[in-house]
Amino acid sequence: MTLAKSIRLAALLSLLAAPLAAQTPAQAPPMPKPGPEHALLKMDVGTWDAVVEVNAGPGMPAMTSKGVEVNTLGCGGLCLITDFKGEAMGMPFAGHGILTWDAVKKKYAGSWTDSMSMGLGLIESTYDPATKKWNGTMEGPDMTGTLMKSRSVVENTGATRVMTAYATGPDGKEAQMMKITYTRRK
Repeated sequence: MTLAKSIRLAALLSLLAAPLAAQTPAQAPPMPKPGPEHALLKMDVGTWDAVVEVNAGPGMPAMTSKGVEVNTLGCGGLCLITDFKGEAMGMPFAGHGILTWDAVKKKYAGSWTDSMSMGLGLIESTYDPATKKWNGTMEGPDMTGTLMKSRSVVENTGATRVMTAYATGPDGKEAQMMKITYTRRK
């Protein structure tokens, strides 16, 4: 671990420990436990084979590639950890994300970074049990470092999951930029 990482970790731990240090063990608040919102994260746990379709532009065929996504629960069941490996534009692609329930915002919140972006994308999403769809937004730098905003819809049927992402184009109109169809491995 580098010195900078050690210092950041020590600072974070001191911030977390400060409110607890003034309390006796009997007064300490209970540790968070997964609730019904966290149970929804379990839908995505497992290994998924992915077919990625990226829109190349109006009138052009979509660029298609394959990948594998592995999702695990972390932090005692409080978050979903996503690792994606595949190919994009003929080159290796890797992505990593974390999603959790934000009890303050009453939404799911997360982050995403990958080998084609210049930083961290921040995610907010909600789940609609009536339609069984996740609706989300992500804001972060693209591969040029330009801030990009996108919207996504994810439908999970159990054995398959489809994520469709949309972004606003230069003409000001929203268009589908990507679709990933996932099939759960047995």
